[in-house]
Amino acid sequence: MVITLLDGLRFAKMVQAGAQHLSANAAMVDALNVFPVPDGDTGTNMNLSMTSGAKETEQSKQPHVGKTAEAFSKGLLMGARGNSGVILSQLFRGFSKAIAGKQEVTAFELAAAFEAGVQTAYKAVMKPVEGTILTVAKDAAKKAVSKAKSETNVIAVIEALVEEGQASLNRTPELLPVLKEVGVVDSGGQGLLLVYEGFLAELKGEALPAALAARQDMTDLVSAEHHKSVQSFMNTEDIEFGYCTEFMVKFEADKLSKNPFSEDTFREELSGFGDSLLVISDDEIAKVHIHAEHPGDVLTCGQKYGSLINIKVENMREQHTAITGGNPNAEKPADKARYGVVAVAMGAGVADLFKSIGASFVIEGGQTMNPSTEDIVKAIHDSHAEHVIVLPNNKNIIMAAEQAAEVSEASVTVIPTKTVPQGLAALIAFNPDGDEEANKKAMTTASAHVKTGQITHAVRDTSIDGIEIKKDDFMGLAEGKIVVTNDDKMTAVTALLDKLIDEETEIVTVIYGQDAAEAEVEQIVSYVEEKFPDTEAEVHNGQQPLYPFIFSIE
Repeated sequence: MVITLLDGLRFAKMVQAGAQHLSANAAMVDALNVFPVPDGDTGTNMNLSMTSGAKETEQSKQPHVGKTAEAFSKGLLMGARGNSGVILSQLFRGFSKAIAGKQEVTAFELAAAFEAGVQTAYKAVMKPVEGTILTVAKDAAKKAVSKAKSETNVIAVIEALVEEGQASLNRTPELLPVLKEVGVVDSGGQGLLLVYEGFLAELKGEALPAALAARQDMTDLVSAEHHKSVQSFMNTEDIEFGYCTEFMVKFEADKLSKNPFSEDTFREELSGFGDSLLVISDDEIAKVHIHAEHPGDVLTCGQKYGSLINIKVENMREQHTAITGGNPNAEKPADKARYGVVAVAMGAGVADLFKSIGASFVIEGGQTMNPSTEDIVKAIHDSHAEHVIVLPNNKNIIMAAEQAAEVSEASVTVIPTKTVPQGLAALIAFNPDGDEEANKKAMTTASAHVKTGQITHAVRDTSIDGIEIKKDDFMGLAEGKIVVTNDDKMTAVTALLDKLIDEETEIVTVIYGQDAAEAEVEQIVSYVEEKFPDTEAEVHNGQQPLYPFIFSIE
């Protein structure tokens, strides 16, 4: 079979197949996580990200490959979860820009688009690491371009992409020693290869090698929860802008010649019609979300630049009545604050802890479920503040938070906190009367001066940094690195504390989770007070899963 030109309809089918193949094997990708901790979520994050992108291509249903790729890119962007999901979105963001405006692409143009995606992804990562998804994407794209110089068949080029992707994936343990030590290939690279394999299977008309599992539509769930949270703080009579209005503007050349499009200008035009405004655009399309009282005026404004598609207008007053039962005593929204702080937390107690020291909005998420870019964007809007500070509190959420900051209309600062203790320390340093730069500096500095310890259990046998680990052993992590392991929980706890506490330590905060017993907490406090008499111990019930104990050392 020979395919010399690829159109949007066929590319959309490729995306669907790639998403399905990844979904069917997401658990396998999760299992490739280097650390044997119960948060191996690379497959989950990439799967949810691809699901979001695939949904957009399914809705586009058009032969224009540039527009289909752009829809895919936007879906990936808003659904991106974790570092792997964000990098995946950046790969196809560059890809889509490379073929923007094209009705069809040749084999060489397709290969060049993969290479353009690699360049975009590398730029998006502050410190690119070889032996990861980036390397697999780079090597595969390079081989595809080389093949396309002498081959016009799209199938042959994608075969080269997959072949070199597999070879590059097999080489990742040679580039990252930790992969070699554990005996696995890179999980993100494996996820990307699954997507590419899905592309190839669709082009060749072959069945995917794995049975597919039913997938939950996360995008609809996210939207439903967002609107529920917005309405729960309103009286029907107090909803100033009653219609949640979403649509996309497909730019038209004749209209742009009369009204040149500027995202900033368009955002300013729409801001007068309502609130909760979000505008995302590129050379071909603009996506709008706004709460407006007169949605017709909003749509008319958009029509100046092109035709309207994917229009959705919902009456929030009716939704509010349905959800709250028309409760006349519902709490009224506060006036727009100068600052809002969005924190990501796992565990009701941890969430309450952040709220008690000043967080205005807490997103549920963490090790096993990273919030998406869209989740964070909506939290930023729901904070209803002029300037919003985001505390990711997990290294896998930082990139999604930074991406959310880029697309949000609000002024946003991301403090790159990697742990709950870092986030709490940063929030304590927050000054609601200070300026943005001073707060950024103070919060970043405070987060760097706290040490984090965590206790969890191993999900498999492995060996890391010379430490032999058995499945179900208790592991002690210091600053994210496994430093102790033992089949007895409390032995692991005391060994970890011995490594974390020094003569300069003043306070040890114990945040205990769902799997911790009261007697164990009391034992820890006694141990700290007896062995380190100059150190004070504080205790909080975090109710977090998977990690019975989190320690903040200050």
